[in-house]
Amino acid sequence: MRNNTIFQEKNHTVFAPDRVGALMLPRPETFAPDRTVDQVIARLREMGEGERRVERCYVTDDKGRLLGQASFRRLVLAAGEAPMGTVMKPPFLTVCPEDDRETAAQMMEQFDLLELPVVDGRNRLVGLVTADDAMAVLQDEATEDMERMAAMAPSETPYLQTRVVTIFRSRILWLLLLMLSATFTGAIISGYEDALAAQVALTAFIPMLMDTGGNCGSQSSVTVIRGLSLGEIHLSDWARVCAKEGAVALLCGGVLGAVTLLRILLLNHLSLAVAATVALTLVLTVLISKLMGCLLPLAARRAGLDPAVMAGPLITTVVDAAALLIYFRTATLLLGL
Repeated sequence: MRNNTIFQEKNHTVFAPDRVGALMLPRPETFAPDRTVDQVIARLREMGEGERRVERCYVTDDKGRLLGQASFRRLVLAAGEAPMGTVMKPPFLTVCPEDDRETAAQMMEQFDLLELPVVDGRNRLVGLVTADDAMAVLQDEATEDMERMAAMAPSETPYLQTRVVTIFRSRILWLLLLMLSATFTGAIISGYEDALAAQVALTAFIPMLMDTGGNCGSQSSVTVIRGLSLGEIHLSDWARVCAKEGAVALLCGGVLGAVTLLRILLLNHLSLAVAATVALTLVLTVLISKLMGCLLPLAARRAGLDPAVMAGPLITTVVDAAALLIYFRTATLLLGL
């Protein structure tokens, strides 16, 4: 019977690729608590070094339940006749085969673990996740996030070995979606044609406002996505994240707005009303963009989606529309258009 994690195949449990069970080193060598250190070391010498390096030995009872673990360094320093039951330490942390492999890898990175025991519902040791395994997972997830942030479907095949049609399929749906969403910005501009006709100078600042908003939104989204991936930010931290990004936005927006105001007055020789319109719009755009940049990834995580989909081109498109709305509404109020 199959569920979203595992299924049975010829009496053998097969785990989904994103589960710990598919990643772990199965059936590691274990020792009884009454085995002496000398006996364990002799057995380890017989085994030699396997395909995946193991840094600890594990102690289980006669039913396979995990009792403790001991590093090789601890074995070397212990008395040879000492039983393993007196040398071992309780495991710092364990995971289940059905757990998400990225979460396991992040825990190993967070607590600086070389190995992570995998136990079943009865606390029986069924496998190990090694540091090499965790590193591979984190690299895969980082690559996947980068592809999603660039609006591409993730691919597990090396680039030069991927067919052109496959690359096309991974990109075209996102490009179509972004193109269609960009029509909103065109509709906004069309709706304010009269205002632009009355103040043609406003048109020259549209690219600058949209680019600045997109850049600010991307900065915030990448920061939040990284924090979510590393476990530094949780959904419950949304208010603190918004407060911090809001403060940063006011500082950045204030500096950018002041520079823009002076540039328009001194270099473009436009009226103070036009300069104030652009500068104020820039401050509000930076504020809204940074808040969107931090809230959209959190909303994606809340909805069970990968937060990386809320970065890059997608968030830029959303911020562009917001920047235009702010710009034209501000111009309408300050310039009486």
